[in-house]
Formats: sequence, C-alpha cells, structure tokens
Amino acid sequence: MDIAIDNLESGDVIELLQEHMQDMLATSPPESVHALNVEALKNPEITFFSSREDNQLLGCVAIKELSANHAELKSMRTVSRSRNSGVGSKLLEHVLTVAKHRGYKKISLETGSMDFFRPARSLYKKFGFSYCKPFGDYEYDPNSKFMEINLS
Repeated sequence: MDIAIDNLESGDVIELLQEHMQDMLATSPPESVHALNVEALKNPEITFFSSREDNQLLGCVAIKELSANHAELKSMRTVSRSRNSGVGSKLLEHVLTVAKHRGYKKISLETGSMDFFRPARSLYKKFGFSYCKPFGDYEYDPNSKFMEINLS
C-alpha cells in the first residue's frame, strides 16, 4: 500500500469525497456537517493524502495546519471494499508521523456523535485520541464529538 500527497484531480478520489459528503449529509443535520468539498481541500494549509494499491484507491486523509504547533485531521475515509482491512489505521499512522515530522504538538478532529461514526471514534481512541472541548472555530454541537492527541 502506497500513501502519497494527492492533487485531488483523480476521478476516483473526487468520487470518494463526494460519497463522504453524501454520507455526512445523510447522517447529520446540514449545520453540523464540517466535511470539506474538493475545492476547500485544495487550500494551501491542507495536505491531502490518498492510499493506493495496484493503482486502486483504498482511502484518503487530510491534515490542516491550524498553527505551527496544532493541526486538524480532515476527510478520513476508506473505500467500502477496504473497510475493516487496516487501511484506516495505516492512513492515521501515516498522518501522525507526518505531523510529528512537521513539529505539531497536537492534532485535533471533529467527528459525529451518532452511531454511524462509532467505528471512526474507536479507531481514534485506539491511536490515543481522547475527547476534548471544541477547538478553533468550532462551537459546542450535540451532533459533534471533538478529540485530540498530544504528540509531544
């Protein structure tokens, strides 16, 4: 499995991100959906990674720099055929390694509070993330859970 910075131009990546957005909108009220569209993911403060094996897309993840010491995890998603196969763990491990190399002291994330998001929350907990208060521009929302990991 190869994980590399992606330019968000491939049809399969765009399709995966559209599927991600559709699931978010189907699961959460619109005002509680914080997923970014393709154009927003192209912002310079965001690094977007995709994972492939034999040229087949397996998943994606992004990291958004909030400050020199703090980043946010965004757009973590695996293709349906790759779920429960370790792809998510490898993507998360990769982005944590990148964050440490960049000198970030903390990574935060927002995810849903519904049962649909339970597998994601379990994965984050497995890697050492814990629940926290809203960060950045986020405000308390009963449909959201906020998590963070200290890297120092």
